[in-house]
Amino acid sequence: DLYRKVFVFRKDPSDAYVVLRTKLEQPLQNFTVCLRSYTDLTRPYSLFSYATKAQDNEILLFKPKPSEYRLYVGGKAVAFRVPESRGDWEHVCASWESATGIAEFWLNGKPWPRKGLQRGYTVGVEAAIMLGQEQDAFGGGFDVYNSFSGELADVYLWDVGLSPDKMRAAYQSLRLPPAVLTWKSLSYEVKGDVVVKPRLRE
Repeated sequence: DLYRKVFVFRKDPSDAYVVLRTKLEQPLQNFTVCLRSYTDLTRPYSLFSYATKAQDNEILLFKPKPSEYRLYVGGKAVAFRVPESRGDWEHVCASWESATGIAEFWLNGKPWPRKGLQRGYTVGVEAAIMLGQEQDAFGGGFDVYNSFSGELADVYLWDVGLSPDKMRAAYQSLRLPPAVLTWKSLSYEVKGDVVVKPRLRE
């Protein structure tokens, strides 16, 4: 249970990462991924990387520069332009549904204009899921200059698109529906220089 705790990625650049384990029964037609990050990086970095043997950017949440987040599904991406961080925690949620190809992006509890991405696509199931690195091959192929350095917390993955109410609840750390990956009962393995510490502030 990582309640009120964070992963601290200490080095920059870094070869460290955290592997997340989950049992997905079937391919994803919908998903929502949420997490909280705290960093002063201005170079590109990867937050959440979900790769299959067929596609290394099956799901990827990436920040190429301080004013943009990018969501990849099945190797294709949409960009969301955001205000530059004022040196505080940032909470992001990204969701996608196959039927309409609609990608939603929420930053600190507010929705951005929706975009179209990979309509009719299905996200594969035999996945390597990790925090802090971008996979260019299944379970590896890292570029240290895309590595994350800073603090990560409140990581969730759902196999559904969350409603606006639940998106706001995720931001406020309120009660959430059962998830495929849940911060409060996370099955994970630290690889390299990552430390679990109490959160310094709410």
